[in-house]
Amino acid sequence: MNPSTLDLNPPPVADPGSPVLTEPLDGAVVRADFPILAHEQNGQRLVYLDSAASSQRPNAVLDAMRRYETHSHANVHRGVHRLAAEATDLYERARTRVAAFLGTDDRREVVFTSGTTAAINLVAGSWGQDQLGPGDVILVTPMEHHSNLVPWQLLSRRTGSELRAIPLLPDGTLDLDALPTVLDDRVRFVTMAHVSNTLGVTNPVAEVVAAAHAVGAKVLLDAAQSVPHGPVDVRGLDVDFLAFSGHKMLGPTGIGVLWARHELLEAMPPWQGGGEMIRRVTMEGSTWNDAPYRFEAGTPPIAQAVGLAAAVDYMQGLGMDRIATHHRLLAGDAARRLDALPGLRLLGPAADAAREGVVSFTVDGLHAHDLATILDARGIAVRAGHHCTMPLHDHLGVAASTRASFAVYNTLEDIDDLVEGVKHAQAMFGLNA
Repeated sequence: MNPSTLDLNPPPVADPGSPVLTEPLDGAVVRADFPILAHEQNGQRLVYLDSAASSQRPNAVLDAMRRYETHSHANVHRGVHRLAAEATDLYERARTRVAAFLGTDDRREVVFTSGTTAAINLVAGSWGQDQLGPGDVILVTPMEHHSNLVPWQLLSRRTGSELRAIPLLPDGTLDLDALPTVLDDRVRFVTMAHVSNTLGVTNPVAEVVAAAHAVGAKVLLDAAQSVPHGPVDVRGLDVDFLAFSGHKMLGPTGIGVLWARHELLEAMPPWQGGGEMIRRVTMEGSTWNDAPYRFEAGTPPIAQAVGLAAAVDYMQGLGMDRIATHHRLLAGDAARRLDALPGLRLLGPAADAAREGVVSFTVDGLHAHDLATILDARGIAVRAGHHCTMPLHDHLGVAASTRASFAVYNTLEDIDDLVEGVKHAQAMFGLNA
């Protein structure tokens, strides 16, 4: 079955003239949609504050995947029987819904991967390996998740290109004034996080993209921490590549998305070889399928794509603007209340700065892992460590931090529990006397 012949019209979108809903969500009502949150943790109400690592999944996502597995499971694009047709239709409709979610009507620009990491490696292994060489510069930032730093280190070594970084200010945010000193006409590629997974701050994408395009460089945006927190419009952002994961946006693990401009995908060589990505194979050689299929070698994550589409529908049903408001409210309240505790240091800008659902901090005299263990005993799940941002932690002069991250199911009551939990830990160690 040829996927390009399927009738896959995107679902209707809201009238752009409609009023934007900006009131926060009722987290307590939303929480009821997530069955895992009904279970106690260590005899306590579960307060899940680790969504930046992996969010929980609502019934809508779990049910959609279960329906696929029990009613429509088959391989896609290759069979003419009814189940194969149903599976192919669900898989390709998921692609169409993700494209619309990102603000594009061209589903050919959506490549399904196993996650953000695979999407970034795809760009490095295909576009980067094909286009970069000695004398070229890849520009990154020191706040990147390792998944958006290590692939470029490896590519730099393979191609002889230079890896360069935009400097940081003392608080860990980008020093935009230094951009002209590092972004010159040798820069061929720029990659950066849309939102820092440690600081929760939104990077100045518009300024960096404009400067990069002015010298002819392509731009990849790691949107793993922005897609879960509000509207993302790839056309408005004007980037060339964008990557994100399903499991951070209420969807399943094992699926991610690389969005790229169609003309770039069509010019890029395959990254992996196998079934589906070919048009014809002979013993002498092969010809490649069209994009996006040339980048989806082998059996794809079909059930996960169905789950991702359901997560998109669920989030859009809540309202992406309302989600953004809700997450900023929670992160702002947490930052202000934690900052008021003695001996606690927030990472990043001041407490009143906007944060996209993420707050990281350290507590004097208390290791992040010890704090996380004490909080876990009270039913509070946070992240402790370097959050895959070791260069950023080195810059800030800390080995590890505690991170609380929020999603649609969190409430101000969760922040009450977090603050009281930190106070309890300090008291255990005699630190808040």
